[in-house]
Amino acid sequence: MDQAASVATAAGETVLLATDGLTKRFGSLTACDHISLNIRHGEVHALLGENGAGKSTLVKMLYGSLAPDEGRILWEGRPVTISSPAEARRLGIGMVFQHFSLFEALSVADNIALALPPRGRRELADTIRAVSREYGLPLDPSAGVADLSVGERQRVEIVRCLLQEPRLIIMDEPTSVLTPQEADLLFVTLRRLSAEGVAILYITHRLSEVLELAHRATILRRGKLVETADPKAESAKSLAAMMVGSDVGGIKREASGPAATTPRLVLSNLSLPADNPFATTLSDIALTVNAGEVLGVAGVAGNGQSEFFDAISGERPLARDDMMQIDGKPVGRAGVNARRRLGAAFVPEERIGHGAVPGFRLSENVVLTRHGTGEQIARFVIDRRAARDVESRVGERFDVRRSGPDPKASALSGGNLQKFIMGREIDRTPGILVVNQPTWGVDAGAARAIRQALVDLARNGSAVLIISQDLDEIFEIADRVAVLSEGKLSPAQPTETLTAEKVGLLMGGVHHAHDGLPHEENARAS
Repeated sequence: MDQAASVATAAGETVLLATDGLTKRFGSLTACDHISLNIRHGEVHALLGENGAGKSTLVKMLYGSLAPDEGRILWEGRPVTISSPAEARRLGIGMVFQHFSLFEALSVADNIALALPPRGRRELADTIRAVSREYGLPLDPSAGVADLSVGERQRVEIVRCLLQEPRLIIMDEPTSVLTPQEADLLFVTLRRLSAEGVAILYITHRLSEVLELAHRATILRRGKLVETADPKAESAKSLAAMMVGSDVGGIKREASGPAATTPRLVLSNLSLPADNPFATTLSDIALTVNAGEVLGVAGVAGNGQSEFFDAISGERPLARDDMMQIDGKPVGRAGVNARRRLGAAFVPEERIGHGAVPGFRLSENVVLTRHGTGEQIARFVIDRRAARDVESRVGERFDVRRSGPDPKASALSGGNLQKFIMGREIDRTPGILVVNQPTWGVDAGAARAIRQALVDLARNGSAVLIISQDLDEIFEIADRVAVLSEGKLSPAQPTETLTAEKVGLLMGGVHHAHDGLPHEENARAS
């Protein structure tokens, strides 16, 4: 038997899935270079790597979305060809994607039915209730997906996968949209699945989760497998160093200075009605972001983050000018370009189509956000060399990995495009920078570089507002934190006075939290 197929666990069991020299090329780029690994029955196996390391390409081959150019996949020691996701599911491989693949107009049961063989509606509903309760993921089969919280939608994805009775589940960033409390419940489910013999291939950028959950961790770097480690013998720092090939230092974050009392961005009773049935209404938001500080807005997706960003960026003008001020100037009814001319810069959550035009070159995408900044319009529209200089400078500073100089945005991986968009706006040295999910989908080294750049920008006098679902990120760089839940914003508090549990309660809809307890419980306790 092949060596990749004969690796055994300590208990003598053969591995469930193995790859033997798995290789995938895209032109001159080798995305996966002769990767050989194995996943054992019942283990949680973390897959780590920088953006562009080959993780997505590898799991797409395992799930049948891509065909390898070389190498083999072995299932319980037998070579198999996985030609489609349907074939993967028949084999026993399920996948829970980072971005939900659910139809909002359909019910929970209807969404789950699309992935299963035909069965009666009553039988399916009963099965959904039983399985979801059994694994601590309760669902109402008749509920509309549009009415579910993000955490509940994650449950739908997982239960749909479980009903396919998989023996291996691939999970891509499963906690990226969950509160700490919801993530804890997910971990309970994953541990139970593991105990029942289900193998889990777990992709995450959150190394603390790897240390908590994983039995083994495989690290990819630039398409090659560089290490398979025991997380119990490692630290987050050592795992990050394996991913990037060098030590990843911490954020240098000095205390904000006296300038941090000078308001630069002021929101006063900001309200914004929902513009569609699935949007969130913003209600009476008050917030001040001062020069020299990073202010973090935490929250679970679907609680008004997108609407909040649109209101501040000017994509949806407000009802009154006095609802928003930039350096003392009322701009509530002003558009995006008018706010840019006052020194503001914006990075939206959606990279493709919102943050960048995929068919445009990177230098052309530079022009898109520079052309409306007043004094720079002539230089960047007439002199394309200036835009190419920005593209080159940002690429070097933020390690944007591209196939050649000034490629189209569509040629970059998601993480590298995020680095470019963030760098493009930071390069302007704006007076105010508003960012929605600054390190979404980027690796540990790139996340550190982006976060350090945000702190440095603030300490040089800018006001930086980050909207993030990543609590580790917020606690690492924010001077103050507010929480957005159901379109309402809690008062901003100094970061050192908060805990993840307190913020998690606020994220989960407890609008008055103190010392980790709901307001009413504190009243009784006192």
